[in-house]
Amino acid sequence: MKRKKIYFASDVHLGLEKFGASLKREKHFVAWLESIRHKAQEIYLLGDIFDFWFEYKQVVPRGHTRLLGKLAEIADSGVPIHFFTGNHDLWVFDYLAEELGVIVHTKPYETELYGKKFFLAHGDGLGPGDAGYKRLKKIFTNKLAQWAFRWLHPDLGMAFGHAWSRKRRYHEKQSVFLGEDQEWLVLFSRQKLQMHSFDYFIFGHRHIPIQLKIADSAVYVNLGDWLSHFTYGEFDGEKFSLQTYNFDL
Repeated sequence: MKRKKIYFASDVHLGLEKFGASLKREKHFVAWLESIRHKAQEIYLLGDIFDFWFEYKQVVPRGHTRLLGKLAEIADSGVPIHFFTGNHDLWVFDYLAEELGVIVHTKPYETELYGKKFFLAHGDGLGPGDAGYKRLKKIFTNKLAQWAFRWLHPDLGMAFGHAWSRKRRYHEKQSVFLGEDQEWLVLFSRQKLQMHSFDYFIFGHRHIPIQLKIADSAVYVNLGDWLSHFTYGEFDGEKFSLQTYNFDL
């Protein structure tokens, strides 16, 4: 019997542009989900699916209706969907888990898939360097800071969040591979290999579609993004490959 496949995607950043442009990318991503749903054993979404997200107790962000509905439909059909928080949507709390039935991960996740060991994470804050962001993340994940932000009116809070998110993207390093000796996620992966064995390290965050052998039996993968590359990962139980979902925007 032919095995079902496991799929990985990250960095869709829905809500980054004005409504029309973001909606086109949302429809495209939903079409990809529909195209794989009957072939999928599991689906892993490795962070920054939304460009900004914050859940008030009684309010959730406007928009993304097609994506949320498709995730719920797939999860209801029995296909597990793993949703990792990224640096742009780290304020995902319990709404997606309770309403859609997805499995939310706020930390790196280690798992075995078809006998292969995987280390999965969005990638922000891992490895050496980037001390400024690491300090900022501690503030943003602080319960008191989240409580204080929740007191902002949703219209004000969401406007502020989207403005900050766009500014953050403007100041982020250009998504160009820096070389094996400078890419912090490659360095992090090699450091992890000194303590534990893994077959695959799968990350988002850097927006660079790349598959790189970093040891005799270990592969580093960055999934790219759905802003310019429209790439995703596919694992058939024997090999991992990066694919592109082609369409005309």
